[in-house]
Amino acid sequence: MLSRIAATVVPACGRLTVTADPGARPAAGSIFVANHTSLADPAVVVAALRRCGIDPVILATSGLWRVPLLGAALRREGHIAVHRGTARAADSLDAAAVALASGRSVLLYGEGRLPGRRDAGESAPGPFRSGLARLAAATGAPVVPVGQAGARRLCSGSRAKQLAGAATAPLRRPGLHVHIGAPLRLPDGVSEATDRAREAVTAAWRTAARALGEPVPTR
Repeated sequence: MLSRIAATVVPACGRLTVTADPGARPAAGSIFVANHTSLADPAVVVAALRRCGIDPVILATSGLWRVPLLGAALRREGHIAVHRGTARAADSLDAAAVALASGRSVLLYGEGRLPGRRDAGESAPGPFRSGLARLAAATGAPVVPVGQAGARRLCSGSRAKQLAGAATAPLRRPGLHVHIGAPLRLPDGVSEATDRAREAVTAAWRTAARALGEPVPTR
C-alpha cells in the first residue's frame, strides 16, 4: 500500500524521472541502498523503484512506527524498525536477512541519518555506517546503489520550512530524479565494503543531480 501511495503522491508533488545503468536489472533478494537527504526522499525512492516493478521492505527509524496510521501500515506490510542507539539495533539486520532469504528486496540508507544542513541544495552522501556491509556479508545478497536528487526541494530546513515546502510542492512541482546503479558484490572486509558502497551510491547521486542540472563535484 505504501509504495502505491508513494507512486501516486510523488508525481503530483514533483516531476519524477528515473534512469538506470546499462544492465541494471536487480534480482529478487537484492539490497537497495540510497543517499538520505530529506524526510521526503524515502517516498521518492520507493515511487521510483515501483516504476521498475520493485516493492522493497524498508528499514526506517523506529519513531515512524509511533505515528498514527503510518505505524500500523508499516507493521502490516512487514517493514523493519531500526532502534538506533539501543541493544535492539542489530535486530533490524536479522529481520532484513529473513526478508532477503524469502526473496524480497530491502531498502536501507547507508548514512543512517539525515544531514544537519538546512539549505535545499545537493551534497554528496556522508559517511556510511557498517550495517549495510554486515548485512551483505551475512546474506551474500547483491547491493544496488541508488542515487536521488531533488527531494530537498520538496522538504528541507526547519520544521516550518518543511511544512511549507510540502504544502506548496504540488504548485511548484520541483524536479526529482532517481538513478539506479548496476548491482555489485561488496568485498569481504567491513571497512572496505562500506567505502565501496558509499562510492557507488555517490556515483549514482552524481548522475541524478546532473540530470537535474545541479553542479556536482567530480570527486
